Amino acid sequence: MARFNARGVWAIYRFEMQRFGRTLWTGLAVPAITTSLYFIVFGSAIGSRMGAIDGVGYAAFIVPGLMMLSLFNESIFNASFGIHMPRFTGTIYELLSAPLSAFETVLGYVGAAASKAVIVALVILATANIFIDVHIAHPVLMLAYLLLVATTFCLFGFIVGIWAKGFEQLQIIPLLVVTPLTFLGGVFYSIDMLPQPWRTLTLFNPVVYLINGFRWTFFGTADVDMAVSLGMTGLFLAICLALVWLIFRTGYRLKA
Repeated sequence: MARFNARGVWAIYRFEMQRFGRTLWTGLAVPAITTSLYFIVFGSAIGSRMGAIDGVGYAAFIVPGLMMLSLFNESIFNASFGIHMPRFTGTIYELLSAPLSAFETVLGYVGAAASKAVIVALVILATANIFIDVHIAHPVLMLAYLLLVATTFCLFGFIVGIWAKGFEQLQIIPLLVVTPLTFLGGVFYSIDMLPQPWRTLTLFNPVVYLINGFRWTFFGTADVDMAVSLGMTGLFLAICLALVWLIFRTGYRLKA
């Protein structure tokens, strides 16, 4: 039985985190500024004209959605860019010939990308607390769910990074698929506010379950049952794991 190569995993993780450190100011300042603008526009201008949603003030209601919005984008970008660069420069062959298993390689890249995404999400939470007092009903579950979603979307980003033939294609999935689904998934509103048939159609959006599961950890209430949200998140995670396994099994766009 092969021995776990902790040093190799740590080398990949450290390299990716150092890349994040070189752009630390930009990586943290941008989400903080963006969150502030969201609170000025939605929290103050619009939120002051809206009542509470399920007993939660509107400004507090959008905090989990804003964290998920940033988490999705950060997870996909960091993971896809991290694995795409070795393919672009040709160093992917050195990585494939190193004494690292597929699991260890994915663990290094996805672990680093998830760490960066979670840090950014927590910065957004800290920024939100400047404007309002955010009370978290289940803080441990919130952190666990945050890590679960970050890991899932980092795996998805890893797949995108291998699939993309160029840097332009890295932006297609986040911009044209994930971001629209996120905005339509209840970031700024409760899906109960939608008329039929739009409310029923919204339930086919997988992002709805991720956002509502995370919102439940904050307020103990959501538009979708927590068990259903966890089930959908687990299903998405299983699909991503299966696709990553298939990529390394077949060498899809790794060895060509």
